[in-house]
Amino acid sequence: MTEPLLQIKGLHKSFGALRATDDVSLTLLPGEIHALIGPNGAGKSTLIAQVAGGLAPNAGQIVFDGVDVTAFGTAARARAGLGRTFQISALAMEFTVLQNAVLGALGASRSVWRFLKPVMRDAEMRAQAEAALDRVGLSDEAQKRTADLSHGQRRLLEVAVALTLAPKAFLMDEPMAGLGAEGSKRMTTFLDSLRADAPILLVEHDMDAVFALADRISVLVYGQIIATGTADEIRANPEVRSAYLGEEVSP
Repeated sequence: MTEPLLQIKGLHKSFGALRATDDVSLTLLPGEIHALIGPNGAGKSTLIAQVAGGLAPNAGQIVFDGVDVTAFGTAARARAGLGRTFQISALAMEFTVLQNAVLGALGASRSVWRFLKPVMRDAEMRAQAEAALDRVGLSDEAQKRTADLSHGQRRLLEVAVALTLAPKAFLMDEPMAGLGAEGSKRMTTFLDSLRADAPILLVEHDMDAVFALADRISVLVYGQIIATGTADEIRANPEVRSAYLGEEVSP
C-alpha cells in the first residue's frame, strides 16, 4: 500500500464554543488530487491554515513526508516542501511577474533578508523563477506588472511562486475563484497536469472542476468530515447530497 505523503490525524481547533475543526483526519497520497469540499463556514480554510502552519491546532497531529510538522511554522513547512496558493491573492501587485517569482525562490533559499534588486541578478534564483513561469505558461508576461495581469494569469502566477519551492505537495485554496467558465476549464487542465509534479490538497467550490480532477473527495460540514470517497461515491452518498449538494433524498 502506498504511504501517504501528508497525514492529518484527529485535528481539533476551537474558537470559544465554535468547533471549527472537529476530529478531522485525512491523507494525501503521492500523485493524487484530494479535494476538500463543503458549504461556506464548514471550516475548510481553517483546516488549510492549520496544515500550512499559519494556525496552531488545539489537538491532533500533522505528519508530512514522514516528519511530524505539527509544531512547525509556515516558513518551515514551506521549506519542507508544502507549497500553498491562497483564496485571496498574496502577490506583490506593483512588482513584475518575474520579480514575484524570484521572491518565491528567495523564500526557498532561506535568504529572506536579501534585497530584491541584487537578488534579480542572482542567476540561480532567476533561473528557478523563469522555469516556474515557463511551467505555468507565463514566460511571455515576465516583465509585465503583476497588477496588469488578468485574474486567471494571477492565479497561475501564484502557482508559479509555489513551484519555485520545488514542493513535494500543494495546498490550494479555491484556485478557480473569480475565474469564468473558460478560465476554470484552462485551470482544470493545468492542475490535472500538475499532479505529475506533486499531489494536491484542493479546496474548491467549483464542483465541475472537483468532479473532473479529484481522485478522492472529502466533505467537511460543521468542522467534521462526513464522507470520503471517489467522485461517484460522493455523488451517490445520501448524507452528502442532503448536507452539501442541496438535493432532497428520498427515504
